[in-house]
Amino acid sequence: MVRPKKFLGQHFLKDLSIASKIVEALALHDQSNFVLEIGPGTGVLTQFLVKKENVDLYLSEIDRESVAYLKEHYPQLSSKIIEGDFLELDINHLSDSPINIIGNFPYNISSQIFFHVLAHRDKVNQVVCMLQKEVADRIAEKEGSKTYGILSVLLQTYYDIQYLFKVSPGVFFPPPKVMSAVIRLQRNNRLRLECDEKFFVKVVKQGFQNRRKTLRNALKPLNLPAQILSLSILDLRAEQLSVEDFISLTVQIEKASGAVC
Repeated sequence: MVRPKKFLGQHFLKDLSIASKIVEALALHDQSNFVLEIGPGTGVLTQFLVKKENVDLYLSEIDRESVAYLKEHYPQLSSKIIEGDFLELDINHLSDSPINIIGNFPYNISSQIFFHVLAHRDKVNQVVCMLQKEVADRIAEKEGSKTYGILSVLLQTYYDIQYLFKVSPGVFFPPPKVMSAVIRLQRNNRLRLECDEKFFVKVVKQGFQNRRKTLRNALKPLNLPAQILSLSILDLRAEQLSVEDFISLTVQIEKASGAVC
């Protein structure tokens, strides 16, 4: 039996009906689909994924004990188990086709996983995952909420996000101290921004650095041009701006600066 390891943030799902529901949330097409499961552990999702037709399933697992278990119980996947840290995995080289990601994400690295997905957003078509409810709320929240933040803006720039359902601690071993939730991210049609993407990220992060301040004060470190400082949008706080507002503001700053800051 595989022992859950605290340092890996492992909480094994034991409710098979929830596991089946998570797998069914994957919106797959009729043709062959490349699916990468992150942190399969003892295969609670894997057992349902292997039954799906037209799925080319790969597993990414860092825990050696889990890898040995998976190879024993799913020998047909032995050559498709990627042993190592997902955060160091070059997703672009996994497949020539778009990639769908699924998993019960470790709570301690869920945000890092999403930043890694963002870095490969042109390859990752969809993500269905269970994670800490607090993080799920943050990702799915819209502007105007105290929960809305950097991850909300950056992910919603490139993905349509659906909040699917909540999961109580009692269905895990060991039970976490927090609620969990399942969300689905599907790549939208935005191929590129009208502004420099790195500068866009810089504006978003700086805006939320001091989220209680108006953007006029929060963005001071960027040395904004005088004509930008007069914009009424700077009277707002970062949490009040939509994705489109942030893009528009970044475009205006670039134009006024004459170059990327």
